[in-house]
Amino acid sequence: MFDLTGQVALVTGGAKGIGKGIAKVLASAGATVVIADIDETAGKASAEELGAHYFYLDVARQESCKQAVAAVMRDLERLDILCSNTGIFPQCDLASMTEQHWDEMHGINLKGTFFMVQAALEAMRTQGYGRIVITSSITGPLTGFPGWSHYAASKAGQLGFMRSAALECARDGITINAVMPGNILTEGLLAQGEDYLAQMKAAIPTHTLGTPDDIGHAVCFLASREARYITGQTLVVDGGQVLPESPEALI
Repeated sequence: MFDLTGQVALVTGGAKGIGKGIAKVLASAGATVVIADIDETAGKASAEELGAHYFYLDVARQESCKQAVAAVMRDLERLDILCSNTGIFPQCDLASMTEQHWDEMHGINLKGTFFMVQAALEAMRTQGYGRIVITSSITGPLTGFPGWSHYAASKAGQLGFMRSAALECARDGITINAVMPGNILTEGLLAQGEDYLAQMKAAIPTHTLGTPDDIGHAVCFLASREARYITGQTLVVDGGQVLPESPEALI
């Protein structure tokens, strides 16, 4: 376990799912964790459970992102780690997709990432240190799935943003990297139903689905001091899902 004692970590979308898994692992590594989420009830409950702090956050609003970072700096006096994790993934086929569907997806997943990273960088530059980890996905950068073209575009966009942003702060002691989860057992995935889960398990070499903690451990590594020489990179956490070239490889 990497030691994050004395460091302050802000996890967006940390009320549940992958975000809660990230918050849990970072807290267990010694970080003071702030859960920032639009869901106040779940956010406060998760914060209490994990011994973390909670701040309200709507990543689609730039002022809300600035206020969340300002609150962290006011109450905890530093910000060492940003886990930009908030995301949505409503399914919609191209024929039915509206401009509103597209804009909502990108407003939260992609624009929200920009807003949070920009706000965090301002705080991190003053202390000459920072670790930013973005939660992207294998869907978009590496794979596709019917009904999620808008989601895939937002997740691929996050990585393009990350690479250029990493160059802008490379000399400031700040790194920006991303994790790319495969199918992780969250509330959202469970809502897809047993048939979907069985289909996903069959497509993964390990024949298992990941857990939020699996993503948390990957984030913890990228958020550590030891990862200082890694920036602008991605880490796939998917049980080998993107590896097979044919169904025979999964037998």
